[in-house]
Amino acid sequence: MDIEWRTDVESGARRVIEALVSSQRTLEDVVRWGLALTPPRLVADVVVQDEYNHDVVLEHPAGVVLVYDTT
Repeated sequence: MDIEWRTDVESGARRVIEALVSSQRTLEDVVRWGLALTPPRLVADVVVQDEYNHDVVLEHPAGVVLVYDTT
């Protein structure tokens, strides 16, 4: 999965996020990851791009907002 960084993120946090994202293959993986955190991180928003594409937004504990482009 490609990551597009739109802000400066400390290199240690980048590595953690890159490892996390590389292990997520489905939206279910993303939601399960968020629910396993303490406190749980729920999907914050879903932005409909068109009838097939949606952006799913969650906040990472490092304070970075993750946006998953889904089809």
